[in-house]
Amino acid sequence: MNPVTLLPFIVLIGAMFLMTRSAKKKQAAAANMRNEMQPGTGVRTIGGMYATVKELHDDTVLLEVAPGVHAIYAKNAIGAVLDDAEYNRIVHGDTEELDVDGTVVPDDASSLTEADEAADEDAKTDLVKKTEADDAEPADDKADKKSDGKADGEADAK
Repeated sequence: MNPVTLLPFIVLIGAMFLMTRSAKKKQAAAANMRNEMQPGTGVRTIGGMYATVKELHDDTVLLEVAPGVHAIYAKNAIGAVLDDAEYNRIVHGDTEELDVDGTVVPDDASSLTEADEAADEDAKTDLVKKTEADDAEPADDKADKKSDGKADGEADAK
């Protein structure tokens, strides 16, 4: 048998091996993530519901989906285990985030100083002036082209 005819089968078997290996790695990573859950951890289910873990069992987990409201889910239904900061930001609407050095960074512009605000106003003013200047240029260019056209037309007529 010719080796060239076996080449497509070899490639197909290799691709199948790589795909199953990748899928197994993803399943193992998901299982490890689910095993890291502890009571009090915030999670997101595969359906998109955010909840807090109350109890862990072999194949199930008891979630508190609202204060005093509990539901039992299969462990496989947990899509992501969230860290406390991300869970509080999403569920409780905490808008403050920690910077790399641990300082609080507000989402709003309340931390701007007067100098920063003045610089922003200067930038806006410069942008308006530039836009007005740009708008004025095309009208001048059209007038120049019309006068050039008349001069060319007059030269051709003579």
